[in-house]
Amino acid sequence: MSDAVEDEIVAWLTPLSDRRIDTACAHVFLQPDRVLKVKRHDDLGYADFSTDAQRLWALERELEFNRPAAPDIYRAVRRITREADGSLAIDGAGETLDHVLEMRRFDETWVLSARPEAVDGELAERLGRAIAGFHATAPLRPAGGLTALAWTVGSNAQLLRNTCKGLDQDRVEVMIALTETALEEQSALLAHRSATGFARRCHGDLHLGNILLENGQPILFDCIEFSDLLSDLDVQYDLAFLLMDLDFRDRRDAAVRALSAYLDEAARSFPAEIWRGMAAMPLMLSVRAAVRAHVTAHSGEVETARAYVEAAITHLSPPPPVLAAVGGLSGSGKSTFARAMAPGLGASPGAVILRTDEVRKRLAGVAPTETLPAEAYAPEAQARAYDEMFANAADLLRAGASVVLDATFIDAGLRTRAAALADDCGVAFRPAWLEAPVELLAARVAGRSGDASDATVDVLREQASRLGGEIGWTKVDAAAPTAAAVATWNRAKA
Repeated sequence: MSDAVEDEIVAWLTPLSDRRIDTACAHVFLQPDRVLKVKRHDDLGYADFSTDAQRLWALERELEFNRPAAPDIYRAVRRITREADGSLAIDGAGETLDHVLEMRRFDETWVLSARPEAVDGELAERLGRAIAGFHATAPLRPAGGLTALAWTVGSNAQLLRNTCKGLDQDRVEVMIALTETALEEQSALLAHRSATGFARRCHGDLHLGNILLENGQPILFDCIEFSDLLSDLDVQYDLAFLLMDLDFRDRRDAAVRALSAYLDEAARSFPAEIWRGMAAMPLMLSVRAAVRAHVTAHSGEVETARAYVEAAITHLSPPPPVLAAVGGLSGSGKSTFARAMAPGLGASPGAVILRTDEVRKRLAGVAPTETLPAEAYAPEAQARAYDEMFANAADLLRAGASVVLDATFIDAGLRTRAAALADDCGVAFRPAWLEAPVELLAARVAGRSGDASDATVDVLREQASRLGGEIGWTKVDAAAPTAAAVATWNRAKA
C-alpha cells in the first residue's frame, strides 16, 4: 500500500469530520455520531503497519482487546473501498483499499485525565473493582509478566539514555541502576506470579487518559494491541500505571482507595499470593514513571520528564512499612478515618486498607454492599473474618506494604493480636480508637446506606454494652471533622 493511498484516505475523511487527531500509530476522525481510526502506513519499529495484512491484524486485535471493557464503544472493523466512479466509501461494493475501526463517539471532556479531581473516593472504589473484574476474566499469558516487565526496563534505559534531550543523565543513571537491582531482586517472585495466573492479556496503557467516566461508571478504553510485550503483563503492573498516574498528580487519596478496592476484589479470583505481590509494587510504579519520562521528553515536556525521573527514583526508595489500626463502635467513622490516614503511611500510594466488613463479604462470596444474614456475624464467622484480615495483613507487611486494619476491635484480645502482628513483622504499630457519644453514633448508623457494614442501631448498642476496661490506643474524637481527627492522631505519634 502506497503512502499516496494513505494521503488520499486522510484527505477524504478530514472534511467529513469535526476534528482529526493524528497519533504516532493512527489518524483518528471524530464525526458527529462515530469515530473512525485508520492505522498509519508505516513501520514504527515497535509497531509495523506497513502492509494491508498488518493493519487489519492490528485493528481486529484492537476491537477484540477493547470489547470486554468497552463493548458499547468499539463497534466493528470496516472496509474502505474504491467505488466504480473512483470515489471512496465505507463498506462499498468496490475493491478494498484499507480498513478502519469504527467506534462510538463519546464526550472527551469526561476522560479522567481532563478532570482528575473527579476521581473521588467512591469513583476510585468503583475503578479499582472494575479493573480487578477486567483482569479476572482476561486470558492467561504465562509467557508474559516478567518477560514483558524486563523488556520494558531495558527499553526505558535505552530510550532515556539515547533519545531524550534535556534530562539530567546522572539522575537517569541512578534510576536505571536502582531499577535493574530491583528487577533482579523481584525476578523470582515475578516468575512465580507469571506461572500461577497473574500474567494475563491486560490493558497495557491504563492511565487516566484511557479511562472514561459515563453515567458515573469508569470505562477502560484504548488497550494496547500491537505488541504482546506491552499487553501480556502481570496484572499488578497493569494497575500500577493508574496508581502512578494518580500519585504523580498528588492524588494518593484516590490511588490508595483504588488499590485497596482492587486487592479486595481481585482476592476473590486470584491465588492467595496476591498480597505478597505487593513486594514488586515499588518496581512497577518506577517503571511506569520511567515510561512517562521518555514519552513526555519526546513530546518536548522536559520539566515534566525530569519530574517523572525523580518520581521513578523515589518509588524505588520507599519508607519502611507501618501497621495502623482503627477501632471503635459502629458509626464512629472508622472507614472514613482509615481512608484519610492511609495515603500518609509507607510506600506509595499509601497503606492498603483491610476492612473486616469487606473481608466478611469476600469470604461469603457476595458483593461488598450485599447484606448478610445474622449467622454471618456469629462468633465463628467473626473469628474467620479477623483471621483472614490478619493473614492478609501479615503477607502485605512482609512484602513491604503498609496496612490499616479497619474493624471494631471491641475484644481486647484482638487489639493485643494487632500489636503482636506488628512485633512479629518488625514494623511500627500505630493504633487509633475513635469514640463519640452513642446517640451520635446511632444517628449515623441509622442514616447509612450503600456501605459494606451491616450494623444496625441494635448492633451498636450491643457493642457498647460489651465495651469495658482501658483501651490503651490513641483516643480520637469521632465527632470532630476527619482532618482534625487525623491531625490529632498524627500529633500523638510525635
